[in-house]
This record gives sequence, structure tokens and C-alpha cells, in this order.
Amino acid sequence: MSPRHVNPVQYAQALGYARSACARIFRDGGKPDDALTAFRIETGTSDWAVAVERIAQSLCASPMRKAA
Repeated sequence: MSPRHVNPVQYAQALGYARSACARIFRDGGKPDDALTAFRIETGTSDWAVAVERIAQSLCASPMRKAA
């Protein structure tokens, strides 16, 4: 299920990228928290599905703007 405020195509691509990144970390013996740490996301989950969703959402988030 994709969030309503995100372009569905962008979210689908981000989800695919997040899955492949998590698969690499899983193959290397990592845990979901390791995947979240790799993307600089707050850790605290032991479920791969949650980690993939959080990574995909963070990839779709618009960057923070800086003041001039």
C-alpha cells in the first residue's frame, strides 16, 4: 500500500530499490536495524517488511530546504 501523498510510480521504484538493498544486507547476515542504519533512519524494528517500507518512504520524502 503506497502513501497517498507520494507519486505511485516513484513509490513503486523506491520500494523495488529498498527490497534489493535489504536483500543484500540480509544475504550478508545483517538485520533489519542494519538496513535502517545504512539509510540513516531511526532503528527499532526486527521485521524486514517494516524496514523495507520505511526505507521506501524515506527515499520518496522531499529533501529539507535550507535557509539562504
